[in-house]
Parts: sequence; C-alpha cells; structure tokens
Amino acid sequence: MTEQHGKSAAIIVIGNEILSGKVEDLNSPYLSRELRALGVNVQRITVVPDQVDFIAEEIILCRNRYQLLFTSGGVGPTHDDVTMEGIAKGVGKPLIRHPILDRMLRTVYEGALNPAQAKLADVPEGLELLHAEGLRIPVLRFQNIYIFPGIPDLLVRKFEAIKERFRETPFYLRKIFLTGDEALVADDLNKVLRLFPRLLLGSYPILHHPEYKVILTLESKDKSYLEDATQSLLSFLPKELILRLE
Repeated sequence: MTEQHGKSAAIIVIGNEILSGKVEDLNSPYLSRELRALGVNVQRITVVPDQVDFIAEEIILCRNRYQLLFTSGGVGPTHDDVTMEGIAKGVGKPLIRHPILDRMLRTVYEGALNPAQAKLADVPEGLELLHAEGLRIPVLRFQNIYIFPGIPDLLVRKFEAIKERFRETPFYLRKIFLTGDEALVADDLNKVLRLFPRLLLGSYPILHHPEYKVILTLESKDKSYLEDATQSLLSFLPKELILRLE
C-alpha cells in the first residue's frame, strides 16, 4: 500500500447472527469511519460464520495482505464463540491459558472461574495484552491482528481506549455537488485521474434529492495535491452542473 493512501486494513466480522440477519452489524461501519478519520485505509470487510475453518481461512488471507486486521465477535464464553480457536489455527499457534488474563478474570468474577469463564483466558500463544485506562480487560492483539468483542458498546469502549496508536497523516476531503447525472461528467472524471493518478475519486448518485443528483468526493493525504486536483476537475466540469463545493 502506498504511503499517500495510508496503512491498509481489513475487518472480519464473525457471527452467525449477522449472516442470518438476526442482528445488524454495527461494528464494521463504526470501525470503518473511525479508521478513516485516523488516516487508515480500510480495503476489505468480510462476514464469516462461527466456524473455526472459515475464521482461520480469512485470517490466513488477510494477515499478510493488510497491515492492520480487526476482528469483531465470537470471543465470549459460549459454545459458538470460536474466534480464538480460529485465529490460533490461522496463525499456526496453539491455544494456551494466558496466566495474566486468567488472573484478571478471577478478579472480575471475584473468585474461581467456571469452565465458561475460564474459556475467556484461552488465547493463541504469543498474544499480547494492550492495557489502557478504563479497561478492566485489555484489548487482545496478536501481531497485526486486533481482537474485539461483538457487543457494539464494548467494541467502541475498547477501540476508543487504543485508537490513537493507529493515527497517521489524515485524509483531506473535498466534495462537489452536481445537479446532473454522473454520465454527463464521466469523461471529466477520467481526465482528472489521468492528470492526478494518486487522487482517490468517488462518484455517488443520489436519488430523490431536490437539489443535487451526484456527490463527487476527492481525497488525498497531500493537501496541495488535493487542491490542485479539485481545481483541475472544476475546470473540466460543466459550470451549469456545479451546485456547490465543500
């Protein structure tokens, strides 16, 4: 991944409830927005079932292809929480009882752990605990894999606690609102991309809006490059179609 586009990232959402439509996935939209704001370029989002082999296959695919990998879900105490086992298989490590995590859980549960509670301390060998203020149980990381719970409130709390470690040069964004269809400006978009190949350019049709029909987005980590590209595109676009620039 080129530096001007930021670190690459993938998100793996784990859970039969997401695939069956019983529960709406709130975690990947949240992570995508937050990571983008931090300057990270999310390139892949997948949803896999609570099955060890599916999780392991996706881990193998993503961990070396993307610089950052985030998982969500499947880390609870029940029979279908098999994320740790899937990650362990994907990275070729055994599951072990983490002694520090085990002690922390005994404090949280105030005494001896039953088998379901003790399962929460079983993690891939070599896993690291990321401690942060306000977290009773730290964020779990294996190399470039960050492992989060599926409950949205818990995921948000844990991500907020460590998110600054991911911050880098931000993306700068400009938006152009058009009153005509995107087919009218397709050639203009191609022209500006030939002149500015590092520009991240998006074109999004908007249905049923009373003022505009298309939003164009231009992004770059180089602010002057972005401004030059924006001015170039504005010079190509039919003036009568431009509603406003933000």
